[in-house]
Amino acid sequence: MIDDFFIRALLAGIGLAFIAGPLGCFVIWRRMAYFGDTMAHSALLGVALSLAFQVDVLWGVFAVSMLVALALLALQAKGNPSARLFSSDALLGILSHSALALGLVVVSLMSWLRLDIMGFLVGDVLSVSNRDLLMIYGGGTLVLVCLAWIWRSLLMATVSEDIAEAEGLAPRRAELVLMLLLAVTIAIAIKIVGVLLITALLIIPAAAARRFSATPEQMAALAIVAGIAAVVGGLFGSLQFDTPSGPSIVVAALMVFLVSLALPLKAKEN
Repeated sequence: MIDDFFIRALLAGIGLAFIAGPLGCFVIWRRMAYFGDTMAHSALLGVALSLAFQVDVLWGVFAVSMLVALALLALQAKGNPSARLFSSDALLGILSHSALALGLVVVSLMSWLRLDIMGFLVGDVLSVSNRDLLMIYGGGTLVLVCLAWIWRSLLMATVSEDIAEAEGLAPRRAELVLMLLLAVTIAIAIKIVGVLLITALLIIPAAAARRFSATPEQMAALAIVAGIAAVVGGLFGSLQFDTPSGPSIVVAALMVFLVSLALPLKAKEN
């Protein structure tokens, strides 16, 4: 018989798969993998600051992730001299590793606090509570509703930002909303897969779905299915082999991706 904590872990992971699947598609399409990684690394600094100021970890992670995203957008702005001096990946590398290191330093300075760093780095989905489930499904519903609202604008801006502006779709606003949704997702996901593995759950299921998708909407749906398969396979594998749950989910996602590469594509009809 499966214990209640395992059922909660499954529900939490499946809820995250529904959020990460569609968002991960935009991460793939817009080549934002390193950007997502930077936001995820900043989450540890959010954890440290929220504990230092005694606020909910969710809000701390969200605030810092969003600040890092806005800082990057400001640095990459056309009028900023740094945009001419440094490439995007260099700026991302600076922000990513600096935020992670700052988080570790802040945690080390709080000597009175006993903190499970590994739990935040690789997650602990088996400790998910009923309150966490409400947060995941409530926040996830909000993320998906907002994503549906900006879906057309983001798709058009991904193809051509100039065309999106010409059609009055406000691509810059849609991009900011996407950053906001990524920050919310990272805040929700940190307890499940941790800081170091969040981006993998955003990218790998979407990448696995790409070969078999004829439309953006189909890719988003298949990414959700791939994410659910990774969660279920990873958790049952973790139960069977006594391995860490968060990394096991990502390994299962990798297996789904490898299987997707091995499967033949259906021949197109003439």
